[in-house]
Amino acid sequence: MSDNNQDSAISFGPFRLFPKSRLLEKDGAHLHVGGRALDILIFLAERPGEVVDKRELVKRVWANVNVDDGSLRFHIAALRKTLGDTGKSARYVVNVPGRGYSFVASLTQVAPAPSAPPTAIPPPRSLPAPLARVIGRDEVIEKISAGLAMHRFVTVVGPGGIGKTAVAVTVGHRRLAHFDGHVFFVDFGPVRKPELAAITIASALGLSVNAEDPVPALLTHLQTKPTLLIFDSCEHVLETLAPLVERLVREVPRLHVLATSRESFRSDGERIFRLFPLDCPPRSDDLTVTDVLAYPAAQLFVERIAQSSGPFQLSAEDAPLVADICRRLDGIALAIELAAGRVNAYGIAGTASLLDSRFSLQWRGRRTAIPRHQTLGAALDWSYDLLPASESAILRRLSVFAGPFTPEAAAAVASGDGLSAAATMEAIDNLVTKSLIAPSAARTLRYRLLDTTRSYALGKLNEAGEAQRIAQRHAKYFRDLFERAEAETSAPLADWLGTYGAELDNLRAALDWAFSPEGDGRLGIALTAVAVTLWIRLSLFAECRERARTALAALGDHDDERVRMQLLAALGWSLMYGEGRAREARPILEATLELAEKLDDKDFRLRALWGLSIDQFNNGAFGRARALADRFAEAAAHSPDKTDLMLADRLTAVVLHYLGDQREARLRIDRVNSSLHVLAEKPKIFPLDLRISTQYFRARILWLQGHADQALALAEQNIHEGRANGHALTFCSVLGQAACPIAFLAGDYEAAERYGTELLEHADRHAIRLWGLWARAFNALVAAKRTDVDAGLPLLRDELNRAGDARFLPRFLPLLGELAACFGQANQVHHGFDTIESALARCNDRQERWYLPELLRIKGELMRKESPQSDAADACFHEAMELTAQQGAHFWQLRCAISIAQLRIGRDQRAEARAVLEKACNAMAEGSAIADMQMARDLIAQLRA
Repeated sequence: MSDNNQDSAISFGPFRLFPKSRLLEKDGAHLHVGGRALDILIFLAERPGEVVDKRELVKRVWANVNVDDGSLRFHIAALRKTLGDTGKSARYVVNVPGRGYSFVASLTQVAPAPSAPPTAIPPPRSLPAPLARVIGRDEVIEKISAGLAMHRFVTVVGPGGIGKTAVAVTVGHRRLAHFDGHVFFVDFGPVRKPELAAITIASALGLSVNAEDPVPALLTHLQTKPTLLIFDSCEHVLETLAPLVERLVREVPRLHVLATSRESFRSDGERIFRLFPLDCPPRSDDLTVTDVLAYPAAQLFVERIAQSSGPFQLSAEDAPLVADICRRLDGIALAIELAAGRVNAYGIAGTASLLDSRFSLQWRGRRTAIPRHQTLGAALDWSYDLLPASESAILRRLSVFAGPFTPEAAAAVASGDGLSAAATMEAIDNLVTKSLIAPSAARTLRYRLLDTTRSYALGKLNEAGEAQRIAQRHAKYFRDLFERAEAETSAPLADWLGTYGAELDNLRAALDWAFSPEGDGRLGIALTAVAVTLWIRLSLFAECRERARTALAALGDHDDERVRMQLLAALGWSLMYGEGRAREARPILEATLELAEKLDDKDFRLRALWGLSIDQFNNGAFGRARALADRFAEAAAHSPDKTDLMLADRLTAVVLHYLGDQREARLRIDRVNSSLHVLAEKPKIFPLDLRISTQYFRARILWLQGHADQALALAEQNIHEGRANGHALTFCSVLGQAACPIAFLAGDYEAAERYGTELLEHADRHAIRLWGLWARAFNALVAAKRTDVDAGLPLLRDELNRAGDARFLPRFLPLLGELAACFGQANQVHHGFDTIESALARCNDRQERWYLPELLRIKGELMRKESPQSDAADACFHEAMELTAQQGAHFWQLRCAISIAQLRIGRDQRAEARAVLEKACNAMAEGSAIADMQMARDLIAQLRA
């Protein structure tokens, strides 16, 4: 629908499409359309009414790149969104199932674009040929093109290799018609002497200037017609070029200038357009091919692979690798193109593995590219060689930082050797202006080096012989920083982590250096000791464990007992909370306690006693756990810190709860709850959030005491608070200690499945192994209850076997009881008896009495399965009922009552059945909607009838 000379407009509804100019207007205003979506629209609009086969459409739009239907659907959806194609009133592009897509809009007119001249304007010889496609820059190109209509001097600023030249050249071709073809490209890259700037411009315009000063001739020549001058790679000639451009723009009314530079001109009338990296796929464990290819960085990578290696289809296996490559290359177009060129030789996985080597800086690109764009190293050499000595020194030293860094950190590490802190910050400001340092998007000001720049600068740091000295300075700074962090734990957790959690990558880099052959082991030991709080608060127990072991090995036989105590405590806690490896944790915590007693250190005495009590608790030694809890309470009684007394009550409440004394446990946990309003800080000796962890144990106790509605509401509130808190281990406990089991006991299997799934995802994401094992087994149990027990039972059994020794943790006991019940439902009663007897023996050996009434009830049900009128079953039920009375556990009483009533109904003892049910229902203070209460009410109604 267009001829060879004009860019004809395809008009439909309120839209006008200019295929050659690749423009879409709505009511005269430019619309932004993604490159692929625009390609699809142009192809379909050129064949109105026809059904275009999907394969033909993909081949036209993606050329040699093989993509799946999902990518096509994604861009069709984006196109429809832009057009407002709702599928109701306005229809433009329709899907013909099984065939393809069709452009169905009515073409009201076909008219040439108003600005198009009668004949095509050949580009001037100085303007490079247009690129076939500039991926991910459609919106940018449109904004700059529109900006040139409003402003006469625009500078595109960005780091080397980001695509400034490609964007400027594309804008130049886009604006050819507007300037009647008078668009000239001036490459200042080869110019070594700034004073030659004016002559270089004159030469590009075809002027022969013999005068010593070419500027008057330039001014005269440019007055004759509207002109666009594109100045490329201006950073090294700015001193001369900036005042010259300012004068040209001021004195030539019809002149427009579009410049590219790694820093702005800082001239009057200049409008700066900062070019950012291409959008990259986010970090995610479940990225599909379609997800990855929705991002321009990945589109560029895949397209360049196809151009260099032939037809290429991104696989589901390689998609996450491509996403990672793009992120690690910071969305820098040149870096992505160079990496894509290595895929033919190394494959995608091999290319990803090579990114960390300096060899990647020498990967070569297109032979036709200008020298400074043929390798990353050449591009960075160009920028580095332009820096004054002070700025190149600062850039080298800042490469020691891993990830973002604060201005304070930069000044502390990079200053010195004749450079003051003020001079360092001035140099950093200049490096930001020159696009070699990027301000990081955060609440507080932070800087970062792009990974490619950092790799290059690290090489320069080593070449200068400064690497060890600066690395030591870096490690010392973070040792001092985390010493301050230890003293600021009273700050809200989110604020504290916002300040110190952001330094995790720098902490790791400092420790890696400190314990390297060239490092400083004593500095590494000190840094490890002060960083423990960060790892605990981030629930990074595995990392804490390994770092503490490394530091202890380096400490050797040195007599720094305080540091040894700190490291032993960190190792003991990380083994206990992160891995549940109690056999290893106990002697380490005992050694911690011994040193704390020797040094008379209150905090570490309490830390060790807490850990040892939990250790005995996890090993089922509930009597010894209670004794250690009493020792903790005795030590806390002499503490001026009221938080220690609250921790003593909480620890004792938890032990009493599992011992089966729900009344005393309730008194203790309520006492903690009533004091939470005075809690000013997170306790140093407790790894969880005290407010939140108090509530999930209150919910458990309330549930057993028959306060079902309060327990459910508290568990729901606890989930919201746990999510908002952001502490990984705390949120695992919120879900695993209360939300999951309470939803299950309530008979709300839908909620139980939802919480169990969330717990498993959360535990896997944060590598909290024990909760992951429990969540898998719990989810298998829910599946067995919700669907088919015969299908779900083997999965539950397998998951419990996979848990290994973790099954002896208290949290696993109900799963073993339910396994026995499932065996009964599946008519495998003998397996059920084996399981229940093992669980009962465990409870009696360990004094683990809280779940004992339910285990006895399940045993009775297995007996009734074998013999419906079994007297032995009756005895089990009554023993269980007596325990519920002793413990004040009215929920277990309700369950026992239902089992007893069903046995009595089978014996036609209807009055006795009704009496036991009514007594149990009356004992339940609330919970009319839970499954067991409904069952009991239904039985009562039947008995009354």
